[in-house]
Amino acid sequence: MTKPPIRVLVAKPGLDGHDRGAKIIARALRDAGMEVIYTGLRQTPEMIVNAAIQEDVDCIGLSILSGAHNVIVPRITSLLREQHAEDILVVLGGTIPDQDAAGLKANGVSAIFGPGTPLETTVNFIRENIKPRGLFTN
Repeated sequence: MTKPPIRVLVAKPGLDGHDRGAKIIARALRDAGMEVIYTGLRQTPEMIVNAAIQEDVDCIGLSILSGAHNVIVPRITSLLREQHAEDILVVLGGTIPDQDAAGLKANGVSAIFGPGTPLETTVNFIRENIKPRGLFTN
């Protein structure tokens, strides 16, 4: 019995045009054996949730540097609930002020990784917190 690889959608929502961090984390997750789908820049919450459902991902990793996290993240988690996909782990990276963390977590974000977080910390958190997808045989 072999576990399927963890599938992670890495997304850059909103008008933020800086994707270096998202690309670095996408590569680290891929190097850790995960399947990574990178949606690219300027994604709407609807585009992100639709892609996550179509790709049957275990986790959505959002990278936000624009300061719009308090609007974008609740919209994404609301859409996930509407689609009965709230079992998808949602993690957030970027420049998120400490005072916003509790509200984001109350809206369904499982973890927030700020600048300087070791890549291994993010990889380990995802591995330890995704919901099992079942097993299949080779």
